[in-house]
Amino acid sequence: MAKAGKKYAAALKLVDREKRYNMEEAFDLLPKLKISSKFDETVDLAVRLGVDPKHADQMVRGAVNLPHGTGKSVRIVVFAKGDKAKEALEAGANFVGAEDLVAKIQSENWLDFDAAVATPDMMGVIGKIARILGPRGLMPNPKVGTVTTDVTKAVRELKGGRVEFRVEKTGIVHAPVGKISFGSQKLRENARALIELLIKLKPSSAKGLYVKSIALSTTMGPGLKLDTNEIQGQLIAK
Repeated sequence: MAKAGKKYAAALKLVDREKRYNMEEAFDLLPKLKISSKFDETVDLAVRLGVDPKHADQMVRGAVNLPHGTGKSVRIVVFAKGDKAKEALEAGANFVGAEDLVAKIQSENWLDFDAAVATPDMMGVIGKIARILGPRGLMPNPKVGTVTTDVTKAVRELKGGRVEFRVEKTGIVHAPVGKISFGSQKLRENARALIELLIKLKPSSAKGLYVKSIALSTTMGPGLKLDTNEIQGQLIAK
């Protein structure tokens, strides 16, 4: 533990806590803040939005297809029958089933997967496990494209780097944008894709400053505060 503490302290000395970094500076500095040499740390983005999630018309949620993926192997469950079940398997789904799969989750509390897709006709059956899947962010939802008849597209997008997000009670959206090994350019492009979509999803009822702050960090390293004005200016000019 002491060794990890020294590494963190050394990384922290490289960070100007008062500075708001632009995208290029932040992602160039990020590799120097890596703490662990035992695994490829995930890079996370935390965006604080000027919304009140208590109001349904200010709930911000969606899914983004990161240009360079997440670097993570995603285990996918598909709730489907017949030809759609076969289609899901051919697309690369890890587990496919219908009532049998619902029963397994219900009786065994089995949750050995990262994402779930369902055909519309299965939603009535899945409703039995909504209280299990919902709190864990695993409930299929048509708004993010995981309730669909095109299961091939949904599975391939999830496997390829599709990231679902939802604003928390505190108004913050947390999402991974890749692995530290991706390098600065790929991580910047992934982060821009997420931020650009968040800006597009601004609720019409949200007043005042919308993107309040953006922070960037690795799994174990210290965070960097980003310059929101610079980032939004670049996206608008794009």
